[in-house]
Amino acid sequence: MDLRQLRYFVTVAEELHFGRAAERLSMTQPPLSQQIRALEDELGVTLFHRTQRSVALTAVGARWLVEVRRVLAEANALPGLAQRLARGEVGSLSLSFVSTADYGILPALLRHFRDARPDVQLLLREATSDVQIEALLAGDVDAGVVIAHHAGSVPGELEYRPLARERLVLAVPASRAAQWGVAPGQPIALADAAAEPLIIFPRRSAPALYDIITGYHAAHGGRPGEPGAATRIGQEAIQMQTIVSLVSAEMGVALVPASLCNLQRTGVVYLELAAPSPIIETGLVWRRDAASPVLPWFVASAEAVTKLQEHNQT
Repeated sequence: MDLRQLRYFVTVAEELHFGRAAERLSMTQPPLSQQIRALEDELGVTLFHRTQRSVALTAVGARWLVEVRRVLAEANALPGLAQRLARGEVGSLSLSFVSTADYGILPALLRHFRDARPDVQLLLREATSDVQIEALLAGDVDAGVVIAHHAGSVPGELEYRPLARERLVLAVPASRAAQWGVAPGQPIALADAAAEPLIIFPRRSAPALYDIITGYHAAHGGRPGEPGAATRIGQEAIQMQTIVSLVSAEMGVALVPASLCNLQRTGVVYLELAAPSPIIETGLVWRRDAASPVLPWFVASAEAVTKLQEHNQT
């Protein structure tokens, strides 16, 4: 059975006359009759009732006609689908992202891409930067939104594009802010909170963010974990929401991206730092040899959203 035989069947079913069907198909009647008989033999069912004066679909033939028309419509659409796949208009894209991006550039990026390519399925996966890099190198995801490594460096097999830069703020328990006499909107010197345990990402999960935070402590409040240091690491967590929840539980304080101010949590206050705030960079990473025709469109969306946000900040 092939598509040609299915088209023969549909034409005969529409005409209910082998002669007229053969004329439509630009062939003679005997070969058409032979093809329909061969189709019935292969299926093991009778599709048409034939008499010398009439042709009619059987009950099976009438029901099968519905399915055959659907199959032929899908087959006719295949060339166009192949072209759309090649142009990246349909298909799928797997994207991993760090939790900090949830409250920053990620929502705007996803909206822009969905508007540009509504027929592309996005497969989203939250993961730390180190896990994302491993997945990209293994070919398990198409692209990732990561906290930039030192100087934006990534393994040589990967491309990197900056997406956003933002300052860090200090998330503190509301009770501590009240004790310190810090009013809303008033900046705080890190040394004033240095006695509080620090809640932070493990270094293996976010080395760039870890180094930025501990470096800032070294300059403004003592290096965490060293004997006699003014501050110490109290807890580690790989989800930014968990870090903020631990602050709410009065387990310590945390330096978090300013976009986390959008995450309102009872018992947590976000304070600007008196000293110049450290800056973190979020970037888009993908394989240099990526073959996905969808990926260039996602990169284009990232560039458009980045330019728009830069424009809005000026």
